[in-house]
Amino acid sequence: MEEKRIKIGKRFVGEGCPSLIIAEAGVNHNGSLKLAKKMIDAAKMAGAGAIKFQTFITEELVTQDAPKANYQKKATGSKSQYEMLKKLELSERDFKELFNYCKRRGIMFLSTPFDSKSAEFLLKLGVPAFKIGSGDLTNIPLLLQVAGYKRPIILSTGMATLTEIKEAVKTIYSTGNKNLILLHCTSNYPTKYKEVNLRAMEALKKRFNVPIGYSDHTEGIEVANAAVGMGACVVEKHFTLDRSLPGPDHKASLEPDEFAKMVRSIRNIELAMGDGIKRPQRSELEIKKVARKSIVAARDIQAGEIITKDMLAVKRPGTGIEPKFFSQIIGKRTKVALSKDQVLTWGKLV
Repeated sequence: MEEKRIKIGKRFVGEGCPSLIIAEAGVNHNGSLKLAKKMIDAAKMAGAGAIKFQTFITEELVTQDAPKANYQKKATGSKSQYEMLKKLELSERDFKELFNYCKRRGIMFLSTPFDSKSAEFLLKLGVPAFKIGSGDLTNIPLLLQVAGYKRPIILSTGMATLTEIKEAVKTIYSTGNKNLILLHCTSNYPTKYKEVNLRAMEALKKRFNVPIGYSDHTEGIEVANAAVGMGACVVEKHFTLDRSLPGPDHKASLEPDEFAKMVRSIRNIELAMGDGIKRPQRSELEIKKVARKSIVAARDIQAGEIITKDMLAVKRPGTGIEPKFFSQIIGKRTKVALSKDQVLTWGKLV
């Protein structure tokens, strides 16, 4: 079955299309609208195709005493998840301003809804697609709600088994919404290389026959580049203006110059992937004449002599009879005299 392409906004995502590179701003704006706008500017300059935020109402997302993940504790201290998120929450008015600012800057606005009310708000805002985080892959009510909007869905699969992913896909498809992209992901910050398991992308593609991407939580850009080489049509990477800023996700994020380097690398890899047809490139044709070999005279040969094996050698350049015809030349007669090292051509033989 041929992998389909999905239209998100004005562009297509899928096989044969440039990968959609998402700068995952998340909550790295630290609750500041001003900082969020600076991130949009920086993401655009770095070459990202989209910038993604996280939309949530803290009271709808976590209980008052919900614990933090260990990486969050290291980055922000021991206060509860509720207290941490409350400081990072942006208002609907803020998101409207960011949405319009992205339009003016020419970069796609995306955001992950973490609760029902936020999903409804993003629909009204006009997002071109919905990104669902790994934590909500088993949140059937939210999946049904978002899928019912009939907008494309980008679904991360961190922490998930194949059975859980199958149930999520079935849930989304049950609404008639087939515009789905799955992102392979390992939900650890930062992810160790040995826990990345990029080959899982192949398993997802084979099992679900949808466009597959990669949400990267490793340090550096190597794994994101490798994912594109394996066919990722979407690459999502955490993005910050400064890793030294306070907050839960800054330390596992790329700064603008690093993100720009990743984008350049990905675009170069896409060019290098080619079309899969093995054939000489145009630039190789001149090199071919120099690097390949021809059959040449091993000694001076008189006109009319019958060619024997000891009269021939194989040397560069490759402008004469190819060595694969060596045995066919034996026994032929020369039309003209040949000097040692002279390249043989068919016109010089009878």
